[in-house]
Amino acid sequence: MQTILVVEDDYDLNQSIGYSLKKSGYAVCGVTSIEKAKQMFNRNQIDLILLDVNLPDGEGFSFCRWVKAKREVPVMYLTARDMEEDALAGYDSGAEDYVIKPFSMKVLLKKIDIILKRAVLSKRMIFTDEYLYIDLENAKVLVEGQECAITPTEFRLLRQFLLNQGQLLTYDLLLERLWDSGGQFVDKHALAVNVNRLRGKIEDEKHRYISNVYGMGYQWIG
Repeated sequence: MQTILVVEDDYDLNQSIGYSLKKSGYAVCGVTSIEKAKQMFNRNQIDLILLDVNLPDGEGFSFCRWVKAKREVPVMYLTARDMEEDALAGYDSGAEDYVIKPFSMKVLLKKIDIILKRAVLSKRMIFTDEYLYIDLENAKVLVEGQECAITPTEFRLLRQFLLNQGQLLTYDLLLERLWDSGGQFVDKHALAVNVNRLRGKIEDEKHRYISNVYGMGYQWIG
């Protein structure tokens, strides 16, 4: 369950937003000040922040910058401040959206859904541990800090694995999605060869990332 931090000093509005979010399946942390928001942020795994600008102990802009300096968490402003310079300040502080009060709860929920899905996808674009680093966006693979040369087909395999971490990818599904550099369809034998070559490049005896589910397909277990 994804957790949303609501930072809004209007108690009734805070409760109303929280109620709608809970009905939509989110966990909610509701606070009324920046200080309480910082405490809640440090104690919980927050996935998104709904943030007012005018708060009793300061402006939301400063809290947003504080959050972004710690880790990349999506922030959406909910505010009555409708001046263009305020909206620009909100985006400059690192926010994903700037919503003017009053707002439609249905539209707000849709915006939240889109932002959270985008955030999940963004996280999946990079895999890193003490041994392996993969950056899908920049097509970069490092093994023990050294750049690893992989083929276009191997990279497309990596992309499928990382975007579907933990899910079984059947042979048929991978065959539908993979094409070699010449635009030719990859058959099951070529798929197995490419998976084995990829495993040979990124795995060793202590580090296993790709599991062969016999007779069915492959799964990223890293």
